[in-house]
Amino acid sequence: MEMTAAASWLTDAFSGIDLGILSLMHNLAEHAGGVLTPLCKLISLLGEKGVLFFLLAIALMCFAKTRPLGVCIFGAVCCGALITNILLKDWIARPRPFETLAVYRAWWQAIGSPAEDGFSFPSGHVTAAAAGMGAVCFMRGRRWIWPSAGVVLAMMFARNYLMAHFPSDVLAAALIGVFSAWVAYLITMQIFGYFSTRKKGDKLADFVMHYSVPVPAWLTYKGKH
Repeated sequence: MEMTAAASWLTDAFSGIDLGILSLMHNLAEHAGGVLTPLCKLISLLGEKGVLFFLLAIALMCFAKTRPLGVCIFGAVCCGALITNILLKDWIARPRPFETLAVYRAWWQAIGSPAEDGFSFPSGHVTAAAAGMGAVCFMRGRRWIWPSAGVVLAMMFARNYLMAHFPSDVLAAALIGVFSAWVAYLITMQIFGYFSTRKKGDKLADFVMHYSVPVPAWLTYKGKH
């Protein structure tokens, strides 16, 4: 497959790292006897299109207490999708590993990984995971760093294990995701900072700052003590 100049540079510049890590993934798959394959497929499915993060963001935006976090997650994932899927993927047009070298295709076939469409650089799955979890860290503090890192690393591992992306794809995606989360955090703080200063009686400000979707009584019922 003929590659763009940008894709060729990425392939040449990171060939050693990419080959080394993907070789390690192949060896791991062989020694594990395919046990990790269903898990990686599940992780990959859960990260598809960032849908879970969008749903989480929408749920959080329904309640005043968690609305800033929901807005930040939503904005971060949207920003990451814009950079990754709209700007970079088609511009760089890097083929996926199994579309480049015969050895990668053989490894991809060996683990029974599903076919992937679209281009490889950067990883949309990892961008969404890093953006969503990065937003949580910025909004909720340092105690979320390690859990968030675990989620992102799991997605990075799964996408490399399935031979869907080069390691350089997922590393770039993680950086883009964190950057997107930072941008969303700054915007979120501006939005809620503005509405918090509005005079009492401003209907839009009251809605943004105080409205919560009513919760059915049976969901909050705790019984008699």
